[in-house]
Amino acid sequence: MKAVGSLIRLSNFQVEELQKRLSVIVDARTQWELRMAVLEAEAESELANARADAEAGWYLVGFRDGVKVRRKAIQDNIDSLIAEEEGARDALNEAFEGLKKYEQVAEKAAQAARREENRRETAALDELGLRRVAAR
Repeated sequence: MKAVGSLIRLSNFQVEELQKRLSVIVDARTQWELRMAVLEAEAESELANARADAEAGWYLVGFRDGVKVRRKAIQDNIDSLIAEEEGARDALNEAFEGLKKYEQVAEKAAQAARREENRRETAALDELGLRRVAAR
């Protein structure tokens, strides 16, 4: 029974570590998505500026090329984080399944111990009853 308890504690630790890892990945993905939104806002702002000022329009082509490169880099990071998040979620699901198995083993062992205790108690009461009947 002690071994099962240790396995449950280890599984809980593993689940907690995987949850932390998943949280870090989700936070990083959120940060990259925020960077993408800022980049898009900058691009919109520069486009509006170029429409308002003809001289700024000359620089718009170079700016758009830079935005494309930055957008591609940011999207690559987001895509890799999405894949990493899926892997972390799968690992977390497996860890939860393992934890559930250990908890079920512990519960079955506890049930078996309760049944054995009840059986012994019933046997003791039966013996006590037989002794009282025999004593009469």
